[in-house]
Order: sequence, then C-alpha cells, then structure tokens
Amino acid sequence: MLRQLVFGAAISLGNIAIHALAMTAVIGAARSASTRHLSRPTLRLVVVMIATVSVLMASHLVEIAIWALSYLLIAAAPEGVDHLYFAFVNFTTLGYGDVVPVPRWRLLGPMTAMNGVLLFGWSTAVIFQVLRMTIQHQGED
Repeated sequence: MLRQLVFGAAISLGNIAIHALAMTAVIGAARSASTRHLSRPTLRLVVVMIATVSVLMASHLVEIAIWALSYLLIAAAPEGVDHLYFAFVNFTTLGYGDVVPVPRWRLLGPMTAMNGVLLFGWSTAVIFQVLRMTIQHQGED
C-alpha cells in the first residue's frame, strides 16, 4: 500500500507543478490582456476567456496523459485496456467502473480522482478570477 501512495503522490505532485506553471502563464497573460485599452472590450473578454479555458483544458489533457503513461509503465490496468481512457475516467471522477486497476495498484484510481478534483477546482477558481479581473478592467476603460 505504501508503494501505491508514494507513486500516486509523486504523479500528483508532478501534475500540480504542471498546473502551477499553466496557472502562472494564464494569470500573467490575462493580466496583460485585461489592462490593454481596446475599442471592443467585449471582444477582449471573449478572447481572454477562450484563451484561458483553452490553456487550462490543454493542461488537464497533459495531466491525464501523465496518469495514463504512469498506468502503462507500472501495468496498473488490465492487459488490453486503453490507458488514456482509464486515466480520463479516473481523473474526471466519471467512474464508469468498466475498467478497474489490477489489485496491487487499486489505490491509484482514487488518487487520480483526488488529483483531478483538486486541479479542476483550482482551474475553476482561476477562470473566475480571470473573468473578474477582465470585467473589472473593462469598467475602467
């Protein structure tokens, strides 16, 4: 069990680092874009939000791919399973239950879900902050 917890924690921390880098880039870009004075502030809001959500979705896809690669490297899923699908189902907490980890790695599914929930929550907070920041600057134009 300790092996599962250490391995899952290492993957989770790696994903948190990736997410932190994405968040830093998103906040910096949004701050820069929201302070520019444009003749069409509504267009700025749309562009900033599309860019923000796109970067965050891309970071989540990378994080899911890291879980999938991790599952593959340690043979955590039954043979013949699509590891990316398995990681997606766990990370998003969809929980179909059609694929379960092999018994010796059964804690990785819940650890992946915990990682996904935390990172999705973090993304939601940042999306709201970018929206708020952009609208606030829009009122100053």
